[in-house]
Amino acid sequence: MREILRRSITGVIYVVLLLGAVFLSSDAFDFLFMAFGLGCLYEYKRIVKLKGYYVFMAYLALWWVFIYLTNDTMAINLLMLCTIAVDIALLMFLFSKKPKHFNDFQKFLIGLLYIGGGCIFLTMIPYKIDEFAQFLIMGIFILIWVNDTFAYLVGRTLGRTKLFPAVSPKKTIEGSVGGLIFALVAAYFLSWYETRLSIVEWMAMACLIVVAGSLGDLLESKFKRMAGVKDSGAILPGHGGIWDRLDSLVFAAPFAYLILNIFSYVS
Repeated sequence: MREILRRSITGVIYVVLLLGAVFLSSDAFDFLFMAFGLGCLYEYKRIVKLKGYYVFMAYLALWWVFIYLTNDTMAINLLMLCTIAVDIALLMFLFSKKPKHFNDFQKFLIGLLYIGGGCIFLTMIPYKIDEFAQFLIMGIFILIWVNDTFAYLVGRTLGRTKLFPAVSPKKTIEGSVGGLIFALVAAYFLSWYETRLSIVEWMAMACLIVVAGSLGDLLESKFKRMAGVKDSGAILPGHGGIWDRLDSLVFAAPFAYLILNIFSYVS
């Protein structure tokens, strides 16, 4: 009971902070996710034992350039493709049964693009359509939260078949399917309030967010398992670290940005 209370209090504070930043101003949202990115990088750096502070400086430089200094579509798409390429390479690492040891440059590149690039594209998403689209980014947060919540509840109630026991022994296929179903229901209702995307586009977004978010969660679990730690940090009582909270979003963000590009191209 005490642990549930701690998790609930921390969760409420986290959601209030997020909602406050989204609806206060675009600058508050940008700053919050810049700070979240630094927090995730710190935890990642500690887990993979990456030395030096170059990854922080590179991330801040990249963030500043792409959030404030350039609207060049070609440069943004290049960063998106590089980020997605690193994410796909990490999926090969996730599903490989062979042990993998990254060198310092690989650790730097993974931190900069997988985590840094993920946070940058998460920050870019609300600006993709026109003005700062508060309900669009909140909709993506809601899809992640609904999937996580109902995957946990359905998994605890009906879960029998392990999803990926070598990396995350508690996750089940039943839970994952339940999370997807409830995320699609949430997408249906979100289409009423955020009409920049059609109901079909919201459904497609929900499927992408659930699949990519689940893979991001498993990927972070593999990094933690290799390091022999339960949580990425302890800054959020009952929830672990910042990376623990954002692992799904960070991995899914560049794919969500890509699908928004596709929506704008075909519409």
